[in-house]
Amino acid sequence: MYRLKVINRKSSPVTEQELIQACKEEDRRAQKMLYDRYSPVMFGVCKRYLKTREDAEDVLVEAFFKVLTNIHQYKGAGSFEGWIRRIVVNESLMFIRRRHNFSMTVEINNIDAPAPAKAIGRLAEQEILRLLDQLPTGYRTVFNLYVVEGYKHREIGDMLGISINTSKSQLILARKRMQELLEQAGYSDIEGAAG
Repeated sequence: MYRLKVINRKSSPVTEQELIQACKEEDRRAQKMLYDRYSPVMFGVCKRYLKTREDAEDVLVEAFFKVLTNIHQYKGAGSFEGWIRRIVVNESLMFIRRRHNFSMTVEINNIDAPAPAKAIGRLAEQEILRLLDQLPTGYRTVFNLYVVEGYKHREIGDMLGISINTSKSQLILARKRMQELLEQAGYSDIEGAAG
């Protein structure tokens, strides 16, 4: 039976492959190590989608439960952290869908709003999270999926059960609102960027 070589932090760190294998064997210590290693970054992912810390914590726990119960499905192709991130994003979206009706979102066509590209580069992570928290759920969700995660509008539409045009309009409105928030925060040198 495969066992972790290292359990405490005084010794050299366990490799990712050893950790994954031990988690596949349901080693409780390895599961805790996996959670400790990846949860801080994944909590940040949850916070980008969810307004309250409590909701983000709940989703994080659910996501890691899925990670640990489905870890045998990870075959080593691609980044393990990326695999975890997909689960966390999907759990965040499921949480949002349970609480919000995206089909009630208004479609708006041909709105021109510049992206707040230059200012975002100068903001600290906490400032960005604070600004994202001020966006309505639909705007924040589409903004995260498109700008941060890199999904296309067709994929976002499929994930949220909305049309491509609704996804596009939510992104435009999110950028417009983000620009307003940045200007209110004193970032007035915002230049438009393609998106």
